[in-house]
Amino acid sequence: MKFKDALSPQEKQLFKDAIGKVKPMVLDTIHPVKKSIKPKSNQLAQKEKNQQLASFHFSDEYEPMLSEQGPTKYVRDGSNSYEAKNLRRGVYAPDLILDLHGLDQQQAKHEIAALLYACQKEHAQCVCIVHGLGSRILKNKVPHWLVQHPDVIAFHQAPLEWGGKGALLVLIDLHDKFTLNE
Repeated sequence: MKFKDALSPQEKQLFKDAIGKVKPMVLDTIHPVKKSIKPKSNQLAQKEKNQQLASFHFSDEYEPMLSEQGPTKYVRDGSNSYEAKNLRRGVYAPDLILDLHGLDQQQAKHEIAALLYACQKEHAQCVCIVHGLGSRILKNKVPHWLVQHPDVIAFHQAPLEWGGKGALLVLIDLHDKFTLNE
């Protein structure tokens, strides 16, 4: 027995009187909007701008005056030299770690530039760059590149737990002045 047959004609009339005049619905079909595969021009421009910001150009010709004796270290002019000691002692734990093993100089430069850009984006104040020892090419070049970047406050050879002689701990100046110590 179907439900519509379960009602008597009086019940059907009572229902029609209670509801009132009813207009039947027209079924419209709505087709989904097709998304364009091409990015919009402003999105494309923003993507290019981010790529330019992330690709800082380090010079291979620049030779900073870094001490040859002892561990590799640097403190930017106008910054507290105590920061290098804090890096050496392991006061700062790295928020991001970049491993350069297996990369050539050009790839390493691009990765370091992208890391320094990501530090601003992720609010990472301290990073560890693992360059390894190997033939000492990256071990010698990475500090020279880091000295050139305006966001680098200080760096020091990493403690053993973060790579020792094969790594550097780098302290980053965040543009929005967000620090871990506050």
